[in-house]
Amino acid sequence: MADYTSENLEAKPYFDIELLLQLSQETRIDGALMDKMSSLWEKWLNHLTVKKIKVGKIQYLAVWLDEEAEKDTDAAWDDSPSDAYMITNLAQAFIMSSIYSVLPDVETAGCAPAPRPTDGLVDAMEDLGCPYNDNASALSRRFAVLTFYPFKGACDICYLQPDCPKGNGQDQGSGSFTIPGFEADTQ
Repeated sequence: MADYTSENLEAKPYFDIELLLQLSQETRIDGALMDKMSSLWEKWLNHLTVKKIKVGKIQYLAVWLDEEAEKDTDAAWDDSPSDAYMITNLAQAFIMSSIYSVLPDVETAGCAPAPRPTDGLVDAMEDLGCPYNDNASALSRRFAVLTFYPFKGACDICYLQPDCPKGNGQDQGSGSFTIPGFEADTQ
């Protein structure tokens, strides 16, 4: 078992339609789908975990939706792939909005840098119910983020930078976006 402490934090994610539209690269959402997504947003509030974790001297913020959100998105794919695409983006926006409510600097910087998965951090995340995958390259929950707490920087300290399109300036045309002023050549 890892030597760590954890504390539940309260996140207040708000439904940011602009963020959802950016993630999905859409310009509009029909009423029926919007009603469905509003219901899921309310439901997922009861399936959100937000924790401050301290392993050694380093603190982290872990935010994830449990298996219920994954079941909801999987079921949506069976019903309507176009709706499921938007519902999957909704889950991502939900996580991002949750992070922004706790660490507003992440929204400003445009990135929540991933920490190096130390043995202690890997053990702590497993114990807390959101383990890393088998090779400790990503968390096993589909909708989850682990970053530093408090905010310490963006791409410059991210463990994933060598493989990140945004971090190495190759995000043109990808599903991600870069906040003006945070382009690779201005850092």
